[in-house]
Amino acid sequence: MKKNSVLIAPSMLSADFANLKEEIEKIEKAGADLLHLDIMDGHFVPNLTFGPYGVSCIKKYATKPLDVHLMLTNPEDFIKPFADAGANMISVHIEAVLHIQRTIEEIKNLGIKAGVALNPATSLDTLKYIISYIDFILIMSVNPGFGGQKFLKPVLKKIEECKKICQKENPECLIEVDGGIDLSNVKEIRKAGTDIVVSGNTIFREKDYGKVIKKMRDLCR
Repeated sequence: MKKNSVLIAPSMLSADFANLKEEIEKIEKAGADLLHLDIMDGHFVPNLTFGPYGVSCIKKYATKPLDVHLMLTNPEDFIKPFADAGANMISVHIEAVLHIQRTIEEIKNLGIKAGVALNPATSLDTLKYIISYIDFILIMSVNPGFGGQKFLKPVLKKIEECKKICQKENPECLIEVDGGIDLSNVKEIRKAGTDIVVSGNTIFREKDYGKVIKKMRDLCR
């Protein structure tokens, strides 16, 4: 993964699943760097999405890496199934994992990029003893569970602080931000230190996906 320029990761939860193949082809042609897949279990977050089979269906048509975000109460039970389904990156919520070091090692041993996700109110202190082992940090800028929420402004400071920690402890670690990102705030989110921008409704509600992705890139320069 590149670190010198922003990576755009459209959230496929906002895509038209009735035309999944066409949506994947369109969003990749439009310039997506990654495809972000939100996996929700109805327990850790108040919503249900899809499981490994859904990821394997997307993998059939995708040429870009699949960024799988596990919002599950027991993510450690699903690492291998999602790896087998085609995940290239897997992030687990530190709030949901009892032995996070072990889970990170399991992900990495499968040849997959390992990430730790943090809810908006979760302290960066939770990364203190594991940051040297992870490939990316997924900072939630809304409380997870539903699309279309507004970006929580206090998270900007969290991104800035996270960037400083990464520069000191693990310069190769990428910062991914997910939730409420649109053309009005992507510039300051990138400036705060974000490497991977996740965006769903802002991209998929437009007819021309390429146009909005290009605008995002231009704003991030």
